[in-house]
Order: sequence, then structure tokens, then C-alpha cells
Amino acid sequence: MISNLILVAFLVSAFLTLYFSYPETRLRFLDKPNKRSLHKAPTPATGGIAILSALSISTLLASQYYSPMPDFFWIWIGTFVIAGVSFVDDCKPISASSRLIVHFFAAFLLLSQGKLGLTYELLPGIIWTWESILQLTFSFLFVVWMLNLYNFMDGMDGLAGGMTIFGFATFAFLGYLADHQFFMVMSLIIATATSGFLVLNFPPARIFMGDVGSSSLGFLAAAFSLWGSREGIFPLWIAILLFSPFIVDATITLIRRLLKKEKIWLPHKTHYYQRLVQLGWGHKRTVVWEYILMAACSLSALFALNLSSHAQWLLLILWAIIYMLLIYFINYLEQQKKYLESFK
Repeated sequence: MISNLILVAFLVSAFLTLYFSYPETRLRFLDKPNKRSLHKAPTPATGGIAILSALSISTLLASQYYSPMPDFFWIWIGTFVIAGVSFVDDCKPISASSRLIVHFFAAFLLLSQGKLGLTYELLPGIIWTWESILQLTFSFLFVVWMLNLYNFMDGMDGLAGGMTIFGFATFAFLGYLADHQFFMVMSLIIATATSGFLVLNFPPARIFMGDVGSSSLGFLAAAFSLWGSREGIFPLWIAILLFSPFIVDATITLIRRLLKKEKIWLPHKTHYYQRLVQLGWGHKRTVVWEYILMAACSLSALFALNLSSHAQWLLLILWAIIYMLLIYFINYLEQQKKYLESFK
């Protein structure tokens, strides 16, 4: 039964992605290159519709075998609120403030039932007793930031699709280990639906997922992180480690731009993955190394569950050092490039 669900998710997504990639498709809008873009030619940006269509069909089929928990209903409603405003934005750009208001509303819908807030163990071995208002506030900020950073990171062929596959496939395995079959199945459906899209999004991409895909998947990543931690499948810091390739890049880039007093809502090409492409690595080489990083984070997240709290802290410190070294490496490559160009 599970194999049938993930097969449907993959095939529907792959078929619709192929259909939307053709020039004669009726439902078609193009992502035209701008200051933030790494692509050179206008490219269809309707892949997110294919992913969500596959998710919807597979979820309806899954509902015949499972009794979806009330929390998941609000996850799905919030996802389609995000998809709706993103579709409008893909068709005709709307202001950042208008999008953000809808993002706040979707986060409110997700958290209004009081069952998907932050859990007490946010770091290994440290238990905090949170007041309800603090749980709600930090959960709210976590959801809004995750869905926006996913959108920020969707700027290169295959990157957001790869993060979704690694992230939700690991969620599925964690659900299996915890004997939470519904969480496992829904995570698998999201991973396989995205795999169907990635067939045509891997460099060189024929189609992008657009804001419909990136924002919706970011919202789902946040929602499943909170859902899994509330169900006791994993502590929230495991999910943060799992999605750290996106979280670290987007967060440090935002902080760096704020310190430079740049207008953070304007397009740019200063994310670390964008800088690697501009250094001459290209899309394929960069995304393959990003996949290696994602795979390492996934394995670490799985491995960390069976460690003592002290060992878990050592693992997190090791990852902090790894990210600092990666940042130093990219900065060093840029300095070398400028140095060599000064002799031309």
C-alpha cells in the first residue's frame, strides 16, 4: 500500500512537471532572469503546482487507510494558503509586505490549535519550561522564517528539490524508527513527489518550482519539524541539524546583509551557493557538493539519536566548526579570484 502511494506521488509529479515544461502548456508563467537569478533564459516556474497536485492526490488516497490527525488538517490548510499567495505572486508579483501578512496568517492557522508549538528539549539534554506565549511566539517565528528561507534558497537548479528529498526522506526514516506510520508515509509522499519534479529540475533545469513550490515546501518543513518533535519522534534540534544546509546559508547571509545595511527584501546573489556558482563551479558541481552536505547532515541526524547528550553536543560543535570552515573556504576562493583578476 505504501509503495502504491509513493509511486502515485512520483508519477503524477513527473507527468505534470513534464507537461508544464512544454511551451504550449496553457498554465504557464516564466521566471525571467533578474539581479538574483543564476539562469540566463526565461524558464517555466510551474513545477510547484505539479508537486502540490501529486501531494494532494496521494494524501487523498492515504486518507482511505489512515485517520489523519487534526494537526495534519491544519498543516494542509496552511500549505494551500501559502501556495495560493505564492501562485498570485508568480503570476503577477505582489509586495513583500502583502506576502508576509499571508505567511503570518498561515502560521497562525497552523499554531492556533496549540498542538504544534515548540517542545521543551530544544538542545541536547537541556529541558526548558516554556510559557505558552513564548512557545507560540518562537514557533510562529520558526514557521515564518523556514518558509521564507526556503524561498531564498531556491535560486539554483536542483537545490531546493534536493533539500526536500534528503530532509523528508530522513523524516520518514525517523518516523519508521519511532513506529509512527502516518508521519512516515506523509514524509515519504512529499519526498517522492519532489523526486518526480527533480527529474526535470536537475541541472540543466527545464523547469523551476517557483514560489508555489519553494514557499509551500518550506512551510511543510517547518510544520513537520514541529509535528515530529511534538509526537516525540525527534527533538526539534534534530530537524534543525537536518535542514542546516539551508538554515545556515540563509540566516548568515541575512545577518551579513543587515550588518551592511542593505535592503534585505531586494534581489541579490550573495548566498553561499550563489557565490560558488559565480566563482565558476557551475550549477551541477555546486549542487552535487550541496547534496553531499545534505546527506552528511541526514546521516548525522539519524546517528545522533542514539548518542548521549554529551556526544550530541560534541556533534553539534563539530558541525559548527564544519560550517565555519566552509564559509572560510568560500571567502578564500573569492579573495584568490580577485587577486588573480588584479593581474589581468
